[in-house]
Parts: sequence; C-alpha cells; structure tokens
Amino acid sequence: MAEHRHRLREMEALRALVTTGTTIGAARRLGVSQSSISRALGQLEQRVGRNLFLRSSGKIEPTAAALRLNEQLDPLFETLAQIEGAEWAAADEEPLRLIVPPTLAHNFVIKQVAAFLKQNPGKSLQLDIQATDVLVSGILDLRYDLGLTSAMIQRSGVTLVPWRRSQVVCAMPTGHPLEQKEIITPSDLEDVELIEFLRRLGTRAITEQVFARAGVRPRTVAETATNMAALELVREGLGVTLLNPFPVLSGGMADITVRPFDAPITYNTSFVLPTGRQPSELAQQFMEYVKFTTPPDEYSETV
Repeated sequence: MAEHRHRLREMEALRALVTTGTTIGAARRLGVSQSSISRALGQLEQRVGRNLFLRSSGKIEPTAAALRLNEQLDPLFETLAQIEGAEWAAADEEPLRLIVPPTLAHNFVIKQVAAFLKQNPGKSLQLDIQATDVLVSGILDLRYDLGLTSAMIQRSGVTLVPWRRSQVVCAMPTGHPLEQKEIITPSDLEDVELIEFLRRLGTRAITEQVFARAGVRPRTVAETATNMAALELVREGLGVTLLNPFPVLSGGMADITVRPFDAPITYNTSFVLPTGRQPSELAQQFMEYVKFTTPPDEYSETV
C-alpha cells in the first residue's frame, strides 16, 4: 500500500506541475513544500527510466513524454473525482472565479457577467480586474478558474482558447490629415506623431518590426499600457495609435476616426485556462454564453 501511495504522490506532482507550470505553483496546489514536489518528480523519472523534465536556470519544463503521461493519467484522476463525488459536487456550487484586464472588463465583460447571472439565477461569480501578468500568475496558481484577455501570451501552464479575432486599426483624432485615406499604410506614418504601447507589451515589438521592414520612422510622442489610455490621448489630439479595435471601438468613439491599417497584425481575444485541467461546469457555461451572445461587429468576428 505504501508503494502505491508513493506512486500516486508522484503522479499528483506531475499533474500539478503540468497544470501550474512551476514547482511553486504545484506545491501550493497540493499543499506541500517545493522540495517535496522536486523529490517526487525525481522519483518518478527514476521509476519510468527517462527524463520527463527540462531543467535550466532554476526553471523546470515538462517534456513531450511528460505531457503524454499526464494525458494517460486523465482516466485515473477522473475515477478519483467520481469516488469523491460529494466533495466535487460541493465545488460545483462555488462561485466562478473570473479575472480579466481593465480594457476588457469595462468595455465588455461587466455587461456579459450581469446578463449571464440574470439568466442563471442561483449561480454566482467573482470578477477580479487585473493586468495580464497578474492574470497569468493567478491562473497558474489556480487562484482563478477562468481568464479572458487579448494579450499575446506565450507561457507554459496556461491554455488559450481563442474565440474572437480582429485586425489592427489606426485610430486618429477627427479632422486628422490621414482621415482622407481609406486605408493607412506604414509609409503613411513616416514622421507622424504616434502613441505607442509600452515595450513590455507584446504588440510594441510587432509594430516596430512592421515599421522597420517598411523603412519608416514615426515620431513617438507618448507610450501607454492600455487601449483606453491610448485612445484618450488620440482624442486629445496628441497623435495617432495602432491598436486592437475589440472591444473598445466596437460601438465607435466620439471625436475619433478609425481606418484599417495595412499590416498582418491579428489579435485573438481568448479564454485562459490552466493547462491539463478541465474547466468547471460553470466556467464552461460562461464561455459558451459569451461565444453565442456576442455578434460580429465592424472590427471583429468569432473564431
């Protein structure tokens, strides 16, 4: 029996690491020390006779073999969940813990949450509004059940489920000289006042690559972290900006003109889930509700 318990702990450690992406997150999930997780993973590798993880600079990443093994464990842990049915039934009654960044929250999600709860009396939901980096760490640590973001996330331990796609646009103050053009090209922005996004955000590097390939140098007059801040600066006449139009421009915005921007920049708004963990029934219901109650608009469509 003791041998079986040790094997189960090793499998739990593997599953927790794949789900959370870090040994710290795995330890928190299982309520043990980080060294216990590392020890269990090492014992598992000895048991199967092969390396299951890549270790470098203090980081640990599951190999393809580890991911395949984790998938093979699904029936085992599903059976355990059924055995502990009373506990899982209680979990289904818990609130949906949802986290979204400010732009999506205030321009889209809050209305969706209200409508969803009105249609599902008896259900409850906790909405947290945080930056995307907090969203990712919260999903990894299982402090949240579901996230929603338009950020370009590349992080093991989280799974993105795209549901909305939009193309980059150029927003300018009404009356701007570029307003006369139907489509804005990179060359149109040579020496034009431009409101950029901070370098820590993924879209900044992409727009810089577009300008570099075209040999164009706009004049950066301000940098900001959110679409709403960029649009407010545009409305103040400071310059133009390139951004994801969903959802901030879906209903239009006073004193701002929007034109397509001729560059292969696509934004996916995605649900964010912990890798290797099935969404709860309530999370699944909310995802389906959002998908089927958000019609296409001028700038975006359902994937």
